[in-house]
Amino acid sequence: MSQKVRAKFNCHYIQKHEDGSKTVHMMAVTSGSEENESFSEYTPSGNLDIKIDKGEAKNAFKEGKDYYLDFTEAPE
Repeated sequence: MSQKVRAKFNCHYIQKHEDGSKTVHMMAVTSGSEENESFSEYTPSGNLDIKIDKGEAKNAFKEGKDYYLDFTEAPE
């Protein structure tokens, strides 16, 4: 069984492109609550940029909101 790792990121801003796609820019949380400070102990920094051009995911993120990111190893 593979190990699961959870991180907490904040949607810093959403960049809209002329083709209708969006790039979601996220940063690891570091303060603001006990939970955030506990996450920053393990992930003191980090950035995630994802470009989304179709489907429900285009509207799934909101600027200023926090999101959990769960990582598990993908099968080969």
